[in-house]
Amino acid sequence: MAQLGEDSFAAGDRLMSVHEAVAALFARIRSVAEIEVVSLVEAEGRVLAEDLIAPIDLPGFDNSAVDGYAVRFDDLAQAAETVLDIGGRVAAGHELAAAKTLRRADLAGKAVRIFTGAAMPDGMDTVFMQEDCRDAEEGRVGLPPGLSRGDNCRLRGEDIRAGEAALAAGRRLRPEDLGLAAALGVDRLSVRRRLKAAIFSTGDEIVSPGAPLKPPAVYDANRFLLHGLLRRQGVEVTDLGVLPDDAAKIATALRAAALSHDLVLTSGGVSTGEEDHVKAAISDGGSLVFWRLAIKPGRPVAMGVIEGAPFVGLPGNPVAVFVTFAFIVRPLIAALSGARFQPLRAIPVKSGFAYQKKAGRREYVRVVLTRDAAGAIVAEKYGVEGAAVLTSLTRTQGFVELPEDVKKIAPGDPVNFIDYDLIR
Repeated sequence: MAQLGEDSFAAGDRLMSVHEAVAALFARIRSVAEIEVVSLVEAEGRVLAEDLIAPIDLPGFDNSAVDGYAVRFDDLAQAAETVLDIGGRVAAGHELAAAKTLRRADLAGKAVRIFTGAAMPDGMDTVFMQEDCRDAEEGRVGLPPGLSRGDNCRLRGEDIRAGEAALAAGRRLRPEDLGLAAALGVDRLSVRRRLKAAIFSTGDEIVSPGAPLKPPAVYDANRFLLHGLLRRQGVEVTDLGVLPDDAAKIATALRAAALSHDLVLTSGGVSTGEEDHVKAAISDGGSLVFWRLAIKPGRPVAMGVIEGAPFVGLPGNPVAVFVTFAFIVRPLIAALSGARFQPLRAIPVKSGFAYQKKAGRREYVRVVLTRDAAGAIVAEKYGVEGAAVLTSLTRTQGFVELPEDVKKIAPGDPVNFIDYDLIR
């Protein structure tokens, strides 16, 4: 398991900004050391452990980008149609089939019928698309003016040269990355092992779905929300269920989970109430990093170290869980897995709402996107703002992010939109 010292961070009671929290994570957290070699079909979503160096040029030879006719550019008239004899034919994966009366060296002043992906005949450097050409008398083709030398050709190594880094270590592998590796002839990649996370919820009022529900109990949404978010990050999840509001039991469960997992996540019990026991348990059994962030929703977040493993106690409200996972847990997972962290991309849109907030706090407003009469994209705020309102996530498309220095938003103001689908 990844290990942290209990003095890895400096704890304090002031509200820590999201930027400070993420910077502290990457400055101090070490990634898992174990490396696995997996096949390409198993590598999607994994973190590349070492640079992939291209073993060959890509493409490996000059080839045609279209179906058409290959020629030597110097054989073309520049201002008028050029009519050339067809001296051969070449298809992808095959050698040039030259006319019986010609040798390859005799193709000067000739055109060769060529197909997409076929190797360019020696000395030929330009390809005409077949739909631009005119059939002349039998065995000849008319070629229009206007092309430049090298048009419709893919040159050897233009994609990547042998010896170059094709993929950098720390990259979370996507399907297109696997396609590049395969095109280079690589069938296995070295990746960091998957992280192991334990999750549980706390609260005497929390009941697992499927169990009888008696007032004033509520069904647990947070564990299942977390499970899905963690799986999106490629993390192996152990579900430890629901723990009662008992500081001793919570502390025991935290220590046991920390010994066999890289990360422990809980929800609920991290505020300042008398029945909020998670903060006390982490303070007694480990080291508390921070427990309040300058973020809304999601201010009560406890980050700590137990038995050398990082722990995050998330708020009890589902929307706050979603927000703090996106902007705190996601970077933590990247740091632990050795991934290069990619901040969520923000898209500039127009605000369709008025809003006021406190300075010094970053806020995330749930919105849907529409278009105004001029076609501009407009973000409209969801009508119910409560951090417990799950439909405010299922009926919206993303967040408008309001930075710490913003106090007021008016309709028409430029704002930054973050799509939920990017939280992966």
